[in-house]
Amino acid sequence: MQNINIKNNKKTWFITGASKGFGLSLVKQLLAQGQSVAATSRNLAELVIAVGSTADNFLPLEVDLADEDSVGCAMHKTKKAFGRIDVVINNAGYGIGGSIEELTDDETRGNFNVNVFGTLNVIRMVMPYMRYQQSGHIINISSIAGFAPGTGWSVYAATKFSIEGLSTVLAEDVREFGIKVTVVAPGAFRTSFLTPESLTIAKNPMEEYKAVRTSHDRYLKMDGQQAGDPEKAAAAIINVAYQENPPLHLLLGADAYDRAMAQLEKLEKEFRFNEELSRSMAYSA
Repeated sequence: MQNINIKNNKKTWFITGASKGFGLSLVKQLLAQGQSVAATSRNLAELVIAVGSTADNFLPLEVDLADEDSVGCAMHKTKKAFGRIDVVINNAGYGIGGSIEELTDDETRGNFNVNVFGTLNVIRMVMPYMRYQQSGHIINISSIAGFAPGTGWSVYAATKFSIEGLSTVLAEDVREFGIKVTVVAPGAFRTSFLTPESLTIAKNPMEEYKAVRTSHDRYLKMDGQQAGDPEKAAAAIINVAYQENPPLHLLLGADAYDRAMAQLEKLEKEFRFNEELSRSMAYSA
């Protein structure tokens, strides 16, 4: 990874889900480097306490990401405070475990509202500012589950597949405005992701889904033991925003890389096995 000195290259950052996990690490590192940071949380007091800063370059915001007006107001306040918005990091989200049958419509929609529609609202509201500037960088935090999902995490994987897909097309759509896009797929990092504050399990589990229960037990036992260092991940994400040609897709963590490579191999085998059938769909002459 290229190391870049950012202290003399100031940007304005808008980071969602900033009171814990990657978001909190990002905010603290950026503030320490003199960057201007607008950070959002559902709970303003919790955010301010977690960050522990009252500096002029820090703008804490209480935002409901599922509410477009709330997001739009936050963008307006950021622009008013700092004059521009250079980098958006869509970090807010939470995990949800359960089979599709076990998870209710409310549980499922709730996860999509934060993980997907919250991200869409932020992108929609920041685009007028970035188009006017003819510059900007949108960084969406996905998950390795958005490419190589595991048993028991169907809806969470679906939200992260959505982030991967929308980011890929967004990059094409906004290139003409000088705006860059990166979608980050982390593996297991030692954050609060596996705690009750960030992870929901189906309220009505079904005993028939034994493989799902086994998967959940295995993941929950990982809490506090994950190999990934969130401070290193935050530094890598910040670094990407200063690269002239940043990657569209970025894997973080050895486990994420290994899972992605295994999934690629599996997909290639499946596609090639059915190549003859795939190519046989044209009208006969």
